[in-house]
Amino acid sequence: MNTYELISIGLYMLLMVLIGFYSWRKSTSNSEEFLIGGRKMGAAVTALSAGAADMSGWLLMGLPGAMYAAGLSSSWIAIGLTIGAFLNYVLVAPRLRVYTEVAKNSITLPVFFENRFHDKTQLLKVVSSIFILVFFTLYTSAGMVSGGRLFESAFNMDYYTGLYVTTFVVVLYTFLGGFLAVSLTDFVQGTIMVTALVILPIVMVFQIGGIGETIEIIENKNPTYLNLFTGTTTISIISLLAWGLGYFGQPHILVRFMAIDSVKDIPKARNIGISWMIFTVGGAMLVGLFGIAYLAKFDAETMTKFDGSKALAETIFIYVSRVLFHPLIGGFLLSAILAAVMSTISSQLLVTSSSMTEDIYRAFFNRQALAKTMLMVSRLSVLIVAVIALLLSLTPKDSILNLVGNAWAGFGAAFGPLILLSLLWKRTTAMGGLLGMIVGGATVLLWVYLPHDHKDVYEMIPGFILSFLTIVVVSLLSKPVSKEVQDEFDEVTKIVKS
Repeated sequence: MNTYELISIGLYMLLMVLIGFYSWRKSTSNSEEFLIGGRKMGAAVTALSAGAADMSGWLLMGLPGAMYAAGLSSSWIAIGLTIGAFLNYVLVAPRLRVYTEVAKNSITLPVFFENRFHDKTQLLKVVSSIFILVFFTLYTSAGMVSGGRLFESAFNMDYYTGLYVTTFVVVLYTFLGGFLAVSLTDFVQGTIMVTALVILPIVMVFQIGGIGETIEIIENKNPTYLNLFTGTTTISIISLLAWGLGYFGQPHILVRFMAIDSVKDIPKARNIGISWMIFTVGGAMLVGLFGIAYLAKFDAETMTKFDGSKALAETIFIYVSRVLFHPLIGGFLLSAILAAVMSTISSQLLVTSSSMTEDIYRAFFNRQALAKTMLMVSRLSVLIVAVIALLLSLTPKDSILNLVGNAWAGFGAAFGPLILLSLLWKRTTAMGGLLGMIVGGATVLLWVYLPHDHKDVYEMIPGFILSFLTIVVVSLLSKPVSKEVQDEFDEVTKIVKS
């Protein structure tokens, strides 16, 4: 690694740790402060935190690499995600913010499910907690692996060094400051990401000689690069767009809506969040697309290597950051990749620890736990999850990474329909929600791991549809919900509309 790049990366990591210490002084009163920031997050922090927690390293490596390899036809997934994020702000965010407070101030999704349906069996809470603990521990492990691989491929450092450095910094600021630290670091990380993804395409175009020449070079290399439908089918387009359905069920994104200061701040957060997403996703796509023209004009040898390797193509962001800028600035741009990886790890780490604390420890071991006890357990849970995830990361296996690759669909299908219907349909019952959640999660796993002839259909589609139908049918066949549940639903509707 260049000395200047090392300085930039070091300053970035130091800033993350300082934010952790700052947040530590603000998040020491109780577990609610630690786990959802006392519901005091502003619109801008909420929006950028949700975006940064969502995107991961895929935004700066996977998406530019896909655009470089296939052109505009790779953009359908980005379109689906943007639409899904927007609908999440419109349909879910306002009601979830209000409902989680009305339903006995629920600070985790499993507790919300239990309180929303007045479920005395605790089955909703237990099953949803198991989903979160298993999938997010593996998810967190994959994020740590990404951090190690990033240091290995981008900075020529040992994998384990990168793994330990990434894990130490993320765990330190999450352990110290909880949700506030995670949200504030996400805000900084989101700012770094959008800055990098706006600057790079602009500089690339100027270097190439203008937008006209850039497009001409791309068309000369392969005219299909600028065709949105090349190499696609109706099924593949629908499958890629269906990624947007996953937003309705992602705990690490939904918790941001629960933590915002007021439901009146959500429209502002939506405008900031969707604008951020358009700039970052659009910038990532342009980096990959313009990278074709840049290499064709200035570096044919590297282009030959990139054309022959998907893994190398995914480093196009790293390549142009180093070629176009002084190493000190290039290091700042490269820290955007690390920011994307770390923001996702910290968010998943906190949600998993919150499930251990609120949904398991408080529910089954110490219902009358004092505030300081719960805070201590929350911090201890962060360490436990981090250690397990780190151990899994030491010898990363394809089976783990493949499972994590399907976690987005798993959460989307298991939690998405239940979140939507519990917020928007008064008639939804606890039994309908429980069976729908199980059917959605099981369908995704069966679709992925059982042999069949429809692998081109994204597992989110059958999982989401069957879960939705199960909740509706079982709820209609079940005993109607109690008057108390109906009154709470009406109260939420009245507050949201006021």
